[in-house]
Amino acid sequence: MFSVEKFSEQLIEEANSVNASDIHIVPRERDSIIQFRIDEELFEKKVIPKYFSERLISHLKFLASMDIGERRRPQNGALTIKTNSYNVHLRLSTLPTVFDESLVIRILPQKTIQPLSKLSLFRQSTKKILSFLNHSHGLMIFTGPTGSGKTTTLYSLLQYAKKHFKRNIITLEDPVETKSDDVLQVQVNEKAGMTYVAGLKAILRHDPDIIMVGEIRDAETAKIAIRAAFTGHLVLTTMHTKDTKGAIYRLLEFGVTLSEIEQTLIALVAQRLVDIACPFCQEGCSPYCKTLKKTRRLCIYELLYGRNLSAAIQEAKGEEVCFDYKKLKDLIKKGIALGYLYPKTYERWVYDNEKG
Repeated sequence: MFSVEKFSEQLIEEANSVNASDIHIVPRERDSIIQFRIDEELFEKKVIPKYFSERLISHLKFLASMDIGERRRPQNGALTIKTNSYNVHLRLSTLPTVFDESLVIRILPQKTIQPLSKLSLFRQSTKKILSFLNHSHGLMIFTGPTGSGKTTTLYSLLQYAKKHFKRNIITLEDPVETKSDDVLQVQVNEKAGMTYVAGLKAILRHDPDIIMVGEIRDAETAKIAIRAAFTGHLVLTTMHTKDTKGAIYRLLEFGVTLSEIEQTLIALVAQRLVDIACPFCQEGCSPYCKTLKKTRRLCIYELLYGRNLSAAIQEAKGEEVCFDYKKLKDLIKKGIALGYLYPKTYERWVYDNEKG
């Protein structure tokens, strides 16, 4: 068995080489299992002895400035390591279980930011989303579950805006996942008093043109984001909602009025990260096949803007309206029909009450 230091380096190198998003170290009664999450799926990599697992977790906790003596409560930490090709940022999370401490490592490679055209499955969606950046002020909200690529999409848009419009761009995130020299990045730090609310208030005095808020989590953040959009700033942010219309009702829950939504909202975008069908694998790729594919997953975007956005707001007022926009389920059906997506993609991302 390698030393703990060497083993941890090789483990992270291997996970990074296959583009795994997470490493799971899961304790069991007599041993521990190491798993890689690759494109939504968990693959077993190694089984290691119990004592070695404890040493490995302690070593990684130490590197991430976590309390190695505390094993009875959850902890979070972060560190950046250098690999052969580029820096990799790691976010660590421990969880006490009935057998021992479990550790999950989120891998955030600091790669070159890709243009939106290389992230989207359908080119028409790319053109429309980029056109929203022509607005000098207003609010754009991106929705989707964790891991759907919202932050990647936002950074692609920010890079495009910096290149083509030469605007002052400031981001407020918790944490900063992708470091960029093109924008001012502010890290939320609750302990130091740098909350989303305090950070947004400070950013508004820093002469920004575009503000990216990592996530609207509460009423106060929502109201300040709305105020920023009112006062001549283009605000890009994210929310966790099922679809585009859900963002309107979420804002209402946060105490934002329909009048404020009408005056500030430019577009709502719901996105999903979907597996691209492999011509050689029928149901899905093996880990080895995944490493050979240049493009494994792309985004699909449900867009709500213009007349359809106005209609959605009218619907929120209780009026009966008609919609004419492509929903996520329509886009997934199109992708399956064209052979881009696996048929099981529909079952994964479309709710039962939407079928038919």
